[in-house]
Amino acid sequence: MLKIVFAGTPQFAAQHLQFLMAQQHAVVAVFTQPDRRAGRGNKTTASAVKVLANTLKIPVFQPASFKSTNAQEQLRQLNADILVVVAYGLILPRAVLDIPRLGCINVHASLLPRWRGAAPIQRAIEAGDTQTGVTIMQMDEGLDTGRILGAAECPIEATDSSADLLIKLCQVGGPALLHSLDLLERNSAQATAQDDSMSCYAGKIDKREALLDWTHSATTLERQVRAFNPAPVAYSTLMGERIKIWRARAIEDATVCLPGTIIDSQDGFLHVACGQGTLLIDEIQLAGKSRMAVSEVLHSRRQMFFSAKLLGS
Repeated sequence: MLKIVFAGTPQFAAQHLQFLMAQQHAVVAVFTQPDRRAGRGNKTTASAVKVLANTLKIPVFQPASFKSTNAQEQLRQLNADILVVVAYGLILPRAVLDIPRLGCINVHASLLPRWRGAAPIQRAIEAGDTQTGVTIMQMDEGLDTGRILGAAECPIEATDSSADLLIKLCQVGGPALLHSLDLLERNSAQATAQDDSMSCYAGKIDKREALLDWTHSATTLERQVRAFNPAPVAYSTLMGERIKIWRARAIEDATVCLPGTIIDSQDGFLHVACGQGTLLIDEIQLAGKSRMAVSEVLHSRRQMFFSAKLLGS
């Protein structure tokens, strides 16, 4: 049995830690990012991985950086066979990669070399990809450039949001990680180099990207709505009020209205004219309110939606 140290931060990472523990692997310690202030109350919040590790009574380390000799010595003292990294969010220098006997491996939420970087799930949906998956790779000093140990494919359905796809990738990622660990333990793993010419960069999501530009096509906007659910959530403005858009679908039609014009709501959807086609919005969130079906909101706010145009960038 391998002696594992786990490094990760968000829920995606916590799901993989939970899977490893359920398989009776010896996770001797967890590294996760320092607690952050978050939410409306700006309260200090622990990461999903820290919360789970505390529940499982696994020792937790939270260095601000792995460049410090103190953090590196903490890892060295654990005498781990391998470091498993899942959405950790901190750069691992060469000195850290060389500490575990079998090195460091990463669970990455795309089929590498496609979508290297911080937001592979969101960028895959935004680009209209129909297939993605999870890759297990040996870590090197590059950005998701290491040799591939294994992968598991996952389809992207036409209605999948990032929240939906995250659940699917957790389901395939755990078994893929376990398989790679078993191969490494038996010294039978075969790592394959990536084709750098096939890579795309999945840059971190900027909140400003979530403001919908109605001059774009309905198809483009639908993908953005799905990609930015659950965060940062696509939005538009109406009479100075921010409207978050959680669910929508595109239709191709010959609408001639100005982009951003709400042209219909008879079927319980807000039909919004786009640069090409129409976006049918079915779940929104008004300022200070919970997310609701459009059909519910229209009972009390119908006049609001037809007195002005939705505004984008």
